[in-house]
Amino acid sequence: MMQALVGARIVLADRVVEEQALVLDGARIAGLVSVDALPAGCAVQALDGGWLLPGFIDTQVNGGGDVLFNDQPSVAGIRTIAAAHRRFGTTGILPTLISDYPDVVDAAIAAGEAALAERVPGVLGLHIEGPHLNAARKGIHDAARFAVIDAEAVARLLSPTRGRRIVTLAPELAAAGTVRTLADAGVLVCAGHSVADYDQTRAALDEGLAGFTHLFNAMTQFASRAPGMVGAALEDRTSHFGLIVDGLHVHPAALRVALLARGIAGAMLVTDAMPPVGGTRDAFTLMGQAIRVVDGTCSGPDGTLAGSALTMIDALCNAMDMLGRDIVDASRMASGNPARFLRIDGETGTIAAGLRADLVHIDAERQVCATWIAGDPMDHRA
Repeated sequence: MMQALVGARIVLADRVVEEQALVLDGARIAGLVSVDALPAGCAVQALDGGWLLPGFIDTQVNGGGDVLFNDQPSVAGIRTIAAAHRRFGTTGILPTLISDYPDVVDAAIAAGEAALAERVPGVLGLHIEGPHLNAARKGIHDAARFAVIDAEAVARLLSPTRGRRIVTLAPELAAAGTVRTLADAGVLVCAGHSVADYDQTRAALDEGLAGFTHLFNAMTQFASRAPGMVGAALEDRTSHFGLIVDGLHVHPAALRVALLARGIAGAMLVTDAMPPVGGTRDAFTLMGQAIRVVDGTCSGPDGTLAGSALTMIDALCNAMDMLGRDIVDASRMASGNPARFLRIDGETGTIAAGLRADLVHIDAERQVCATWIAGDPMDHRA
């Protein structure tokens, strides 16, 4: 049966439309029609105001629902994390493994593939952040778990996948041709936790580097005679970069300048979320370190930032409130751009006929009311 969602403003890729109904045909979007021209026999669901947007896509999710992916690299762990983030409008995630030993990486890859095979709602693939990183920009990662990206590591990263695979590495530590080998096989290679300078970053981009993990954080900065990784990221017009818009990881003015330099086409909202998102506890352990959430910040004993307690709905609101973007731009950064980065924009990421019905409804206060994943609804108001 076809279903029409009515009563909300609908956020498209380039504008907001009103007095329109979004018609779903099972798992797909059938199209937009005026509210007085609904197809015969179409069931109607009233949304009572607010906005209907494409579901959010988060490419960096370390945990949620009190689960850290490193600690539970299993289908059950992934299912819990995905369900926790769905409450905040995220209909597509890539569970993210923080630098760990090879056996844990193997377990995470196996769990990701099993979750894809079982069609766990919202799971799009896997993000392996490390362990091929630079200890000089380790952040909260455990440098004892870092490893050279040798032939064995490349073979592991090239193992077959049903979904999308992101690999974050320090390009200055990878042999020439490594990025190209991974990219040619469909792996989305991102630079992060790196001391690569502008020229080294540019060389990686020329080999097919697809993006930058949490722009500004744990990388070389922009300076007048040393543009660094940040300068290369903002100059490039083919790659994407993740932005943690929580007012804590990066000053909002720096993010505004980044968007002015690059435009929003390359920007993706990410959470870098940790177990407290959608959970009940404000503390957890990461690689033996006690992490606490204080005033919205996840940090270790020495104050090092340890991911975030950010949700995608908060990231969307912060993009509007801190960065001065309207809901169309914020939606592109939360949905359309990450879908394009993942090369699934022909399947999801915007509201358009023929695409999968991955949606989020938010009310006038910008609180998540409901989500749909492939047309399957879930009410989040209870």
